[in-house]
Amino acid sequence: MGVLTPEAASLQAVEWLVRLQAGDATPEVEQAWRAWRGSDPENEQAWQHVEGCMARMRALPAPLAHGTLARKPAHAQANAARRQSLKLLALLAMGGGAWLAGGDEQAAFWLADYRTGTGELRHLVLADGTRIALNTASSIDVRYDAGQRLVTLLKGEIMVSTARDAAGRPFFVRTAQGRLQPVGTRFAVRAEGGRTHLGVFAGAVDILPEQAPAAARRLQAGQQASFTAAQVGGVQTLPAGADAWTAGMLVAHDMPLADFIGELARYRHGRLACDPAIAHLHVSGIYPLADTTQVLDMLTRTLPVDVRQSTRFWVSVVPHRKHP
Repeated sequence: MGVLTPEAASLQAVEWLVRLQAGDATPEVEQAWRAWRGSDPENEQAWQHVEGCMARMRALPAPLAHGTLARKPAHAQANAARRQSLKLLALLAMGGGAWLAGGDEQAAFWLADYRTGTGELRHLVLADGTRIALNTASSIDVRYDAGQRLVTLLKGEIMVSTARDAAGRPFFVRTAQGRLQPVGTRFAVRAEGGRTHLGVFAGAVDILPEQAPAAARRLQAGQQASFTAAQVGGVQTLPAGADAWTAGMLVAHDMPLADFIGELARYRHGRLACDPAIAHLHVSGIYPLADTTQVLDMLTRTLPVDVRQSTRFWVSVVPHRKHP
């Protein structure tokens, strides 16, 4: 028997996953799957990795996520799991090496139900009429069932406008730090640096930290706050224009240049940095996010700064130097 490469073993593991979740797997297929797992330690390792990744995506029926296979899963669950398995197969076919090296975050992004690239803005309407806008480099999973409507923010930022559900199911947004439960509302959620930031534009939203149920807090329209899994930070007033990104604009109100460049960098590929010597300068105005190069040019016309471009993907905003 030849030695399988990690990529080959993982591709086979995903193929088995697709077959087993098709809903019509026979005892013979399940027996063959077990034999494949036991035939080579590389196979077993690949299966454990694929199964673990899929469980983290929370897209499979609970029995598989816990390491056992349901002989006949519900038709809807089987179809959803099959679609997710096929997405994973496509990911591995495009470049499984990086994923196998441990890039679970990157895998989560590519496996997400909906995602946007850097600089991309996307508007969705879900089955119940809920509207979601995905900001730059963002990804979400959507899971509606008989008991709840759940949107998981895997990365980036979303704006949610909830719709009334005919079946009366509660609506939640989940991040790594906890859950958010809106009360007939419009709100933005941003996951960044081990924290979740919430801004409420209409209605109210309950913050439910993952590790501190007693720290739950309700935010009203016009309020914003950040929270971790253990605590909720101070509540602040939501600045005007905080939702302008949904229309492709960035609104700055006397914003420090370092913060402005940090925001702009989210919409560009590569590195965009601000020299500390000019970080204290302030920016005000409305800027188009679709053309960040134009925005940088606008800064040089209104502030004593220059744009230094080492390469297309390595750009710095530096103090202006008068030329002789």
